[in-house]
Amino acid sequence: MKLRRLVSIVVCVLALALAGERPRASAAGGHHFLYVSSPGIRNYLEYGGMGVLVYDMDNGHKFVKRIPTFEIPKGQEAENVKGIAASAQTGRLYVTTFRRLAAFDLASDKLLWNHEFDGGCDRLAISPDGKILYVPSFEGPHWHAIDAMTGNVIAKIMTNSGAHNTIYGPDGQHVYLAGLHSPILSVADPRTNTVVGGVGPFSNSIRPFTINAKQKLCFVHVNELLGFEVGDIKTGKMLHRVEVTGFQKGPVKRHGCPSHGIGLTPDEKEIWLSDGANSRIHVFDSTVMPPKQMASIEVRDQPGWITFSLDGRYAYPSTGEVIDTKTKKIVATLSDEAGKPVMSEKVVEVVFADGKVSQTGDQFGIGRNR
Repeated sequence: MKLRRLVSIVVCVLALALAGERPRASAAGGHHFLYVSSPGIRNYLEYGGMGVLVYDMDNGHKFVKRIPTFEIPKGQEAENVKGIAASAQTGRLYVTTFRRLAAFDLASDKLLWNHEFDGGCDRLAISPDGKILYVPSFEGPHWHAIDAMTGNVIAKIMTNSGAHNTIYGPDGQHVYLAGLHSPILSVADPRTNTVVGGVGPFSNSIRPFTINAKQKLCFVHVNELLGFEVGDIKTGKMLHRVEVTGFQKGPVKRHGCPSHGIGLTPDEKEIWLSDGANSRIHVFDSTVMPPKQMASIEVRDQPGWITFSLDGRYAYPSTGEVIDTKTKKIVATLSDEAGKPVMSEKVVEVVFADGKVSQTGDQFGIGRNR
């Protein structure tokens, strides 16, 4: 009898201990995964091969699986992945290359359709209800509005700006279109699929950018600037120019600009941005205007992108490190099934609950403080 009681006590203690060590996602009713599309650094297969690599965010970002995407025809090079997006409403994942847009079912990993488009594709965005995709042509004159379920083109939006980066506003009312050859951030109305406004001009052509959740402010990288500029979305005016201090511009491997990759933490208290020449991520306090520089983090290669987990706990530079946003320390690095380093500028968080997609993040580090 005493032995049985002792065994029962031990079992209870172990159960309580294990319960205390459950992943943080369990309390939120879901499990968090990071979807990393590759080749996500140009078409360099050495940084992850071809496919979408999935990592368990609740278990030290361990590699889970590889989802096959596109075949590489014999004698041809791999296609650069240009963007990634996901929808909890439809349970779909979307990947663009400079030539095509493909849709995958997140429950089965099955390829649903794979279409090529006039002018190619670049970094896309998806509507909050998962029904519409805004897909830029590959540095061309237009964006396509596309039915996210079928891949059919709904409309063509002409900007003649070198279409490149796209953010769909969190309320679904506006889409923000940045072209490589324009200092104006165009604002489109997805109900009419027309450009209805713009922010700027900024001091040079716009590269990566982000917005806050209330869509009052935008934070943009521009050519030749190690730093960023701030714009007022409501008035259309540029407000501030912010330069990184303590570091100098230098040669970069990719993108041709000193800073390529900017994001707001979900609570909108910090702005993180890439510095290619110095292999750094710089952090700014965005609770003051203009934002104030506060920290710099060294990474293992030249970063070209930055985004965050939905809860703001982790930052994901394109160099494959996982950074704790509170301590500013690197807590993990991404690697593939063979243990080789993985780097990508195209990543998105997907949360599953009871076998279904319950929430998705965004490849852009957009603010979430609504």
